[in-house]
Amino acid sequence: MSALKENVRRHWEADPCGAKLAEAEWGTEAFFAEVERTRDELEPFIPAFAAFDRWRGKRVLEVGVGLGTDFVRFVRAGAVATGVDLTEASVGLVRQRLALEGLSAELRPADAEALPFPDGSFDLVYSWGVLDHTPETQRAIDEVRRLVAPGGEARIMLYSRRSWVALGVWGRYGLLRGRPWATPTELLARHMESPGTKAYTQTELERLCAGFSEVSYRRFVTPYDRRVAGPLAGLADRFGWFVGITARP
Repeated sequence: MSALKENVRRHWEADPCGAKLAEAEWGTEAFFAEVERTRDELEPFIPAFAAFDRWRGKRVLEVGVGLGTDFVRFVRAGAVATGVDLTEASVGLVRQRLALEGLSAELRPADAEALPFPDGSFDLVYSWGVLDHTPETQRAIDEVRRLVAPGGEARIMLYSRRSWVALGVWGRYGLLRGRPWATPTELLARHMESPGTKAYTQTELERLCAGFSEVSYRRFVTPYDRRVAGPLAGLADRFGWFVGITARP
């Protein structure tokens, strides 16, 4: 494992994605319920993008389960679900969450850049805000493509560099600190979530997804954009921080 990837792993091992959304004791029913409720408030567009009920009886892989808020919804909906995460912390917490609900699914630690499954294993490969944290995102996207079965789909969210959030990071850590020449790429890697976090232009997204035959993109304006731009954020979806990508082999 590279030094950067190890730093990413350590970051999320200590602070599983979404844990700060709840004040209840980690791993309790109250904790998971609070995480789910708060995430629905912050990112209400996820259910329509993921289409959880559509995958009943289908083979679904989630890459980067975090606290399992999306993963458990695939399981509740009847998907044959498998989840992976770079960290033992997330895998353990999601196992605990499933047990609390009387559900079962396969979970294991795994590296998004080298997923331990045969080609074409899944009808859906899903990943929400994860693959822009791994050092070699192209390798991870190629792994997603490899695992999607004929007739299946990938549904992935990545961050947009032409966004209000990226502008806000540049303003806070570049302009206001007397470094206006610092690029959003540099500043996001240093100050956004785990070390090395990336965000992409449309051209870069198209390059990442070139291995797929059919790709569509949808941008989502988030509360994080609104913190920067206020009501202006809602007037220009193309500057949303989240890019939802649906891709077919």
